[in-house]
Amino acid sequence: MSRCSYTGFFTISMDSLHFLCIPVLLFKTMRRYLAAILFLFLLIQSGCVHALPETRRAEKVSVYEEVLPNGLKVILLRDPSAILAVFQIWYYAGSSNEQIGKSGMSHLLEHMMFKGTHKHKEFSRIIKRVGGIDNAGTSRDYAFYYQKLAPENLHLSIELEADRMQNLLIDPEEVESERKVVMEERRLRYEDDPQGLLYEEVVAAAFKNHPYRWPVIGWMSDLKRITRDDLYGYYRRYYVPNNAFIVVAGDIDTERVLEMIKEEFGPIPPGEDIKRTMIEEPPQSGEKRVYLKKEAELPYILIAYKAPNIFNEDSYALDVLAYILSDGRTSRLYRHLVDQRQMAISVGAGYDNLQRYPFLFYLYGTPMPGRDIKELEDALYEEIEEIKKNGPTEREVQKVKNRIEAEFIISQDSIFYQARLIGIFEVLGDWRLKDRYLEGIRRVTAQDVQRVAKKYLTEDNRTVGILIPKGRGSR
Repeated sequence: MSRCSYTGFFTISMDSLHFLCIPVLLFKTMRRYLAAILFLFLLIQSGCVHALPETRRAEKVSVYEEVLPNGLKVILLRDPSAILAVFQIWYYAGSSNEQIGKSGMSHLLEHMMFKGTHKHKEFSRIIKRVGGIDNAGTSRDYAFYYQKLAPENLHLSIELEADRMQNLLIDPEEVESERKVVMEERRLRYEDDPQGLLYEEVVAAAFKNHPYRWPVIGWMSDLKRITRDDLYGYYRRYYVPNNAFIVVAGDIDTERVLEMIKEEFGPIPPGEDIKRTMIEEPPQSGEKRVYLKKEAELPYILIAYKAPNIFNEDSYALDVLAYILSDGRTSRLYRHLVDQRQMAISVGAGYDNLQRYPFLFYLYGTPMPGRDIKELEDALYEEIEEIKKNGPTEREVQKVKNRIEAEFIISQDSIFYQARLIGIFEVLGDWRLKDRYLEGIRRVTAQDVQRVAKKYLTEDNRTVGILIPKGRGSR
């Protein structure tokens, strides 16, 4: 079983684990919490809420930041209302840091980080003994490791993470064992999943120059060739204090926590400076198409448009557009193509602007049995052309803005996601950028949504992937 978790920005799957530690509290508060969410949902659906009030608990939260002499940044978030504490350490060591032929190394190293040092050979078991949980995740831009535990046990996280930052064993036999685990993970998520495999093909075709073109989990051929020395060299280069930062959140004694971090991490020498060069993808000047023949029940289409990240003001309007097209049963794509025209089993749109480099805006869908994939493709383009021609309504835009804001605020009721939010924006350049996110969403108008649809969702800027069920004669 893989340790890593690929989580979206508002996904709650990892965070929900901490509720297992506090079932009594959950039972007492669940009714009030669900009632509040239901009330908020009804307001959002009405489209008449224009600004959500700031929560009072935010007044109690304080953030302290310090950079140690070895370059390690420490961000401490004190929230007196938190029951548990969270320790997270983030490394600028995602798949975009890898070299050609070594894809998947960041993710494989994440697995190896749980295989111990000379001093601590059972990292997770030590955390579990005190009632905590631990896990990790790798993305295109970073690898991060976390523990959730009682505040009085934070010293364990600090000691263990400082140890494995500098003393990881990377035993050759363990490398072979984890390589097999990752290869099996890849088979399940991509080789045996036609839609996942098409996604890989589309991303690889969309990008010419950028390392975002290879998957975080790596190509199978590369995974077979990564050596123990490859992993050790990568570890020594990127897992250093000046290429990392720590986020600790909870009802913590900030002075004491900072003192412990300085004691354990302070003596670790910095590594060589890692220059983060800006990798520029050349503009696309024509549609690209990918066809994948694979055993599958039904065809599938994935349409990807090059799109900016959060550093571009247009990203906020694209965020709103994705919700208008694809947020639940009342969204445009579902209402028009599933409910009314009954040509699709599923349709949707997706966009992630919280990446260090520009990425993609998606449309996707699976046709009803007996319906042609070309018919669904044309219908998806018709929905985009309607947005370009007439724009969304003001009510649609306001409803979506309310929903985005509600999700953003509600996610921060979890101390884990308060810390994760800080980490994501720190990876982008500065954790304070999170305070500007909702400001950007609030500025979006119906005219902005129409304008970005015209600007980015064009034929010359798209890469289209078609899954053809093998042996079924689909187009």
